[in-house]
Amino acid sequence: MTAETVLSNARIVLADEIVEGSLLLRDGFIAGIDAGSSHGSRSMAGEDMGGDYVIPGLVELHTDHLEGHYAPRPKVRWNPIAAVLAHDAQVATAGITTVLDALRVGMDEDADLTVADIRKLADAIEDSVTQDRLRADHFLHLRCEVSAPDCLQAFADFDRDDRVRLASLMDHAPGQRQFVNLETYAYYYQRKLKLTDRDFQLFCEKRMAESARYSAPNRAVIAAACHERGIVLASHDDATSGHVDEAIEQGVRVAEFPTTEEAARASKAAGLGVLMGAPNVMRGASHSGNVSARTLAGDGLLDILSSDYIPFSLIQSAFFLGDMVEGISLPQAVAMVSKNPAEAVGLTDRGIIEQGRRADLVRVRVDDHVPVVRTVWRQGRRVA
Repeated sequence: MTAETVLSNARIVLADEIVEGSLLLRDGFIAGIDAGSSHGSRSMAGEDMGGDYVIPGLVELHTDHLEGHYAPRPKVRWNPIAAVLAHDAQVATAGITTVLDALRVGMDEDADLTVADIRKLADAIEDSVTQDRLRADHFLHLRCEVSAPDCLQAFADFDRDDRVRLASLMDHAPGQRQFVNLETYAYYYQRKLKLTDRDFQLFCEKRMAESARYSAPNRAVIAAACHERGIVLASHDDATSGHVDEAIEQGVRVAEFPTTEEAARASKAAGLGVLMGAPNVMRGASHSGNVSARTLAGDGLLDILSSDYIPFSLIQSAFFLGDMVEGISLPQAVAMVSKNPAEAVGLTDRGIIEQGRRADLVRVRVDDHVPVVRTVWRQGRRVA
């Protein structure tokens, strides 16, 4: 039986304009868009949107949120399926209909998780997809800490995993990339690990030595494997044009959280998709003291937004940019959280309201400059 739904009296955010009208959903896809029409003559179930916005379902490429549900306290492990379900509920109710769950590959001293824990989480995601437990569509994003001695061993755990769509090449050793400023690194790690000044110095020396030994060869191996398997590559925390040159040579397609305007500008010029954090947009600054995502957006250097550590920040930042930043329309801002990330990882069946695309949609009302997610549909089925 054909399943049809009409969403009428909506402000529909299309690729380059906002129209008032209705959407016809059929069998999980967008079957029609009528500007100025309510599809009132159709004898089928319909729902009045009351003038609310209807936007494409959000696509999230980098969220560190899942691991916190599985390990909410030091040495505490939650049931992995329950952790996945809690994470899924939170992202879906934030309007995210497609999510690449970021899983750590390569451990260091601050990691409370093990390689086995990460595999348990991946298995829980995949089992939940198979059993149709999830509201959002879930894929995997491997955050490859290339300076870690066990990075390649952990990466090998995903050799036969066809839900991996993105792998980030990252190196959080001090003195470069995200942590050029050692004071910032000390504030983050010395406080977190409760190290004395001497112990912190030894910690930094060890991390820098591991980076010098492992980073370059691990990058090369992972890049080659990803090209062979069709996994999109991202370069994480590039700070210089030299970093960007290296990323281009390795076939990177996404510049993930460039830390300087120099790196963002070089990435944009090279045709890479520039991804920044939505919390950075909302705060107006990076929590690590790096370049402002809001500044990059205003300069036309931002393509993709990620919720990073706050799921709701994704939809919040889109409406903020569309309302507050000169030169960015709401359709352009919405594209940063839907169309652009979807295309970056090859998901060309979603991310835009267009006939023939998946009916992944979000109904949004804006109250006092804050978007309120009222309804979420994935493939035409209400999930939130």
